Amino acid sequence: MQNTELTRRAFVRSVGAATAALAWPRLLDAKSAMASKPNVILIITDDQGYGDVGAHGNGMIVTPHMDKLWSQSVRLTDFHVDPTCAPTRSALMSGRYSNRTGIWHTIMGRSLMDDREVTLAEMFKANGYRTGMFGKWHLGDNYPLRPEDQGFDYAVRHGGGGVGQGPDWWGNDYFDDTYWRNGIPEKFEGYCTDVWFREAIRFVERNRSRPFFCYLSTNAPHGPLNVDPKYAKPYLERGVPENMAKFYGMIENIDENLGILRRRLDALDLSRNTILIFMTDNGTATGIARRAGAEQWQGFNAGMRGQKGSEYDGGHRVPLFVHWPTGNLDEGRDADQLCAHIDVLPTLADLCGLKKPEGPRVDGTSLRSTLYGDTDTLRDRMLFVHSQRIAHPQKWRKTAVMTERWRLVNGAELYDIQADPGQQNDVAAAHPDVMARLTAAYDQWWKSLAPTFSQYVRIGLGSDTDNPTRLMSHDWLVEDQKDSSWHQGHVSRGHLASGPWAVQVTRDGRYRFDLCRWPKHLSQAMRCKHAKLKIGDIEVEKDIPLHATHARFELDLKAGPAMLQTWLTNEEGQQHGAYFVWVERL
Repeated sequence: MQNTELTRRAFVRSVGAATAALAWPRLLDAKSAMASKPNVILIITDDQGYGDVGAHGNGMIVTPHMDKLWSQSVRLTDFHVDPTCAPTRSALMSGRYSNRTGIWHTIMGRSLMDDREVTLAEMFKANGYRTGMFGKWHLGDNYPLRPEDQGFDYAVRHGGGGVGQGPDWWGNDYFDDTYWRNGIPEKFEGYCTDVWFREAIRFVERNRSRPFFCYLSTNAPHGPLNVDPKYAKPYLERGVPENMAKFYGMIENIDENLGILRRRLDALDLSRNTILIFMTDNGTATGIARRAGAEQWQGFNAGMRGQKGSEYDGGHRVPLFVHWPTGNLDEGRDADQLCAHIDVLPTLADLCGLKKPEGPRVDGTSLRSTLYGDTDTLRDRMLFVHSQRIAHPQKWRKTAVMTERWRLVNGAELYDIQADPGQQNDVAAAHPDVMARLTAAYDQWWKSLAPTFSQYVRIGLGSDTDNPTRLMSHDWLVEDQKDSSWHQGHVSRGHLASGPWAVQVTRDGRYRFDLCRWPKHLSQAMRCKHAKLKIGDIEVEKDIPLHATHARFELDLKAGPAMLQTWLTNEEGQQHGAYFVWVERL
């Protein structure tokens, strides 16, 4: 009792008597709820922007279940992520700025998260939770970077950054696809989003008697825009451009699944003590019409400038709803403090009473006081987002330095976001003091990131848990994106490029390398006449028959880091890398 009173007095001193009078009872209720360890379901959709939700003012899209969740949640209305997929996910998982984790792109070997990061899953698992992930991972498809290596007890996922990309199962098209269940490929029936929610619900059902963390990460509405025509048809009939109609249809399907999930939580009597979070990974990809006719719907971006990939708010300000009835976070209220993806991990640690395992220092801060009505704390924050998407990060490239009032863009443009939320009026010349302050803060932040620029996140070879391992050209470290063979389409066309993989030989031994033009299970002739492999200082090559499905080399390797690169010469004498390489420790 004495400790509680001391804590209350400290809270009063930190936020003031008036705020404390409102917030303290809720904090006590939440603390009591923590004793029973709330479950956590974190839903993140792919490429859905702030304006792609009906409750945010979009009069075209139909999202009744998202709208209902919005009405029953605390909504973080100034919440920011990175402008693209993998960087956001790494920051979300680690509580750290994405560059620190080794990620600043979605391909080119720069979408692999360092295995030394302590993930949300590792934190929950260390505190007695069962952990499951479903859908899009996009932080590495090989040991030690897979979700099952990074704290998840159970995972059902596709490969790469999207269904149909190079690391994904060959031929997947969103319908009746093959995904990986705990590292083993398996054929699933149904539409991809339906599969992720169905598998997540089954995970919840199996673990309803103990606390669980469920990470439900849809690949929809990311392209390709494949969806049952019944979802797109109503939008086409109302004058929505074709691609946007498909995009909206994919979101409507997610919305239906959200409703199914919530009804099942009610039936299992889990709704009240489950923290349910809904968010998205970057600004809208297809929710703004670029070439629509005057008679067509133009899309809705909630008055913001920019979209996916942009340094303006439309590229990185996204929805985040938090719903937790037992913790009194279900009243339907906006919280407008500046916050970001890096805050989710420390916030969940705080709400659930978790101890974070030893590891790198997080950049984020707990938003607990904000969620419980403190309107003063965190008002003076400064946050950073950027979109690099190149081999080597460049200072000020597509960057926003953010405070509650200001946005410094690319080191040159300044916007008063409160007076000018559409970022139309550059006021840099009128505020040299603000420019200097935000620039100095960015310089310090950039300096803190610099050590990662020359480092590589490496794929492990020879691990007992991933042997053989399958490498794919999606993760080649190339200097220019035009040389990245990251998609199945590049493989089909025989894209003339090659690059190295950064690998870590996990132990001394003899290793077999099968260099392939096509996925191995297709047993398809490569139509190549020569193969070459180089790993570290070892270089081998040989002629092969055109009908061969692979070129095989066996080498004795010492444990340690290396660069691995391959070349295949086709029957026309043109050279490209082996898009797939299977490496097995014998």
